[in-house]
Amino acid sequence: MSRSKHLPLTETVYYVLLALTEPAHGYLILQKIEELSRGGVRMAAGTLYGAIDNLLKLGWIGPVSSDDSRRKVYVITDKGMAMLRLDFERMTHMIDTTKQRLDL
Repeated sequence: MSRSKHLPLTETVYYVLLALTEPAHGYLILQKIEELSRGGVRMAAGTLYGAIDNLLKLGWIGPVSSDDSRRKVYVITDKGMAMLRLDFERMTHMIDTTKQRLDL
């Protein structure tokens, strides 16, 4: 497994990327994150928009056109998908190793 200086992803970044596997605007992203985390992660709008700015700069998400000019819509990029998969692989390895060690 390749290592990146960006790993591990924060919980916030992980869920934003996961939510953006389908195009979404800010409010919908917040709703998706709450749903995906089963209510475990509730993000403030300011936190979300800070994460969006960072992810745009990294090239992990990008804007897409929308019929509603009042809302910016984003989607995960190939680069973002690669990082999401790398972190998933990292976590899967940790879980598998833990199960083996604890005989679960």
